[in-house]
Amino acid sequence: MAIIITDECINCGACEPECPNTAIYEGADEWRYSDGTSLKGGVVLPNGKEVDADEVQEPISDEVYYISPDKCTECMGFHEEPQCAAVCPVDCCVPDDDHVETEEVLLAKQRFMHPE
Repeated sequence: MAIIITDECINCGACEPECPNTAIYEGADEWRYSDGTSLKGGVVLPNGKEVDADEVQEPISDEVYYISPDKCTECMGFHEEPQCAAVCPVDCCVPDDDHVETEEVLLAKQRFMHPE
């Protein structure tokens, strides 16, 4: 499953540089699928969704840091545990029950974004 940042976030920013998928953004910041990945132009995501990887996406939160669930792999393929949760001083990076994914799905998503 993806990780979510709760509204208890203090906006310290410790999590953002730790994400190997560049899936974490400051509140109100726009994001792209291409940010920090090998994705470019029109792509079909592993979940079947068709997107333009370079197109600007609306912020998921205007108040606190947020994680794009389409880009979050819980650090599978990079680390033993989600790095955002490991560095968060207030423990607000928690599993997102709305985006439950198996280890196989998370690893496939990681390989899709970083095929090299």
